[in-house]
Amino acid sequence: MPEELFNSTIAELSGLLDRGALSSVELMKAVIARTKAVDGRVRAFNSYDEEDAMAQARASDARRAKAKGSGSGAASRLEGIPVGIKDVISVAGQPLTASSRILEGFVSPYDATVTRKLKAAGAICWGRLNLDEFAMGSSTENSAFATTSNPWDLERVPGGSSGGSAAALAAGEAVATLGSDTGGSIRQPAALCSVVGLKPSYGRVSRYGLIAFASSLDQIGPFARSVEDAATVLGAIAGHDPRDSTSLRQEVPDYNRGVSDLAKSGRRWKLGIPREYFGEGLDPEVGAAVQAAIGEYRRMGCEVREVSLPHTKYAIGAYYIIATAECSSNLARFDGVRYGHRSKDAKDAIDLYFKTRAEGFGPEVKRRIILGTYVLSSGYYDAYYLRAQKVRTLIRRDFLDAYRDVDVIVTPTSPTPAFRKGEKAADPLAMYLNDIYTIGVNLAGLPGMSLPCGFTAGGLPIGLQLIGQPFKETELLAVASAYEQRTEWHLRRPRL
Repeated sequence: MPEELFNSTIAELSGLLDRGALSSVELMKAVIARTKAVDGRVRAFNSYDEEDAMAQARASDARRAKAKGSGSGAASRLEGIPVGIKDVISVAGQPLTASSRILEGFVSPYDATVTRKLKAAGAICWGRLNLDEFAMGSSTENSAFATTSNPWDLERVPGGSSGGSAAALAAGEAVATLGSDTGGSIRQPAALCSVVGLKPSYGRVSRYGLIAFASSLDQIGPFARSVEDAATVLGAIAGHDPRDSTSLRQEVPDYNRGVSDLAKSGRRWKLGIPREYFGEGLDPEVGAAVQAAIGEYRRMGCEVREVSLPHTKYAIGAYYIIATAECSSNLARFDGVRYGHRSKDAKDAIDLYFKTRAEGFGPEVKRRIILGTYVLSSGYYDAYYLRAQKVRTLIRRDFLDAYRDVDVIVTPTSPTPAFRKGEKAADPLAMYLNDIYTIGVNLAGLPGMSLPCGFTAGGLPIGLQLIGQPFKETELLAVASAYEQRTEWHLRRPRL
């Protein structure tokens, strides 16, 4: 049995559980103890319920014992595995705050589809993980409750908006976690915390039960310690959901088996390197690590080609018009009438609406609501929102044109390693530029993932981004796994 259960992979722990060398109760106790030991410094959790987690663990052990008695074995690799949940995804009977004062104290009355699927697979839904308020940010400094620290350097940010999900995994406070990705919010913190983060194709995973930021961009996905683990979690949460009209009617493949089959086939992929992603603004150490990873692919026999994504230069502008427009619409529901915070000083219904939102929303959320309302207003809709949607089409077309010649596109995940807390907080544009390499994936609805590919001289993690073709997650995972098998970056753990 590994000495540090909390730092093990799903695959390792599932094997121990299957053999009876470990119980889910023992595993959950180890994760709780680790969380108590380090979360005072990391601040990855908004809340967690030890009693509920232990009850889930006992139920898992009972299911496993019953299955063993009948000779059927465990139904899922996730049986008895603690999975942390970003505090923007509904878990019945647990707090759901989106790290905002406007939802402080709110308890979810139902499960999100992904939560329900995790429970059906036997996973333990563990805690509520911190994020930038309403998933709006790139550093987890916009949370109303705490600033999460990067486990590799507690003075630095873990990335965002899913910073709590990435930091909790890196720190050993969960075995896997869920996040949401609207413009890089899974991949960027995965890169900054040296874990694997996967954003599936838009429509692959149901958004039912996810508090919406920008509905045409949001997608739920996993954080994991290995590509294999990411494939396991994706397989559990993916699939059509009639409660989400954007959910694709397509059978979910066995991702782990598909990756294994591709590895056995000896396939050599064609990889595209976009010339627009390696210019000004890229940290030299990040660039060098990514180029080294590309070199590793060449040594595998992969063909590497330069491709062009010419409309990349318009991506930031298009994204922050579309995303803010959708957020201004989605957040209109928080009015102080039906649920959440309600101002105590309001004189009438209109005053209640204004004061509740002024008191409940943080500065970044207000900034985006104002911007989104502006671009949707009469006289500006055509000039901004409609034009941004046309640019979005061109960005997607760039990717699809590139995929005529290559299988997967390879880029840096983030232009820089983790930056210090407060370093970019006063400059929204500088913060937005952290997403320069990731937002195109969301605008085009593509699958993308980040995996560890090195460290700076100062010991800060660097991430490699792989961008796949629509709904070809199996191929994307196989390309990632091929690199991971030849390197050891993913095996390093921070010392806390």
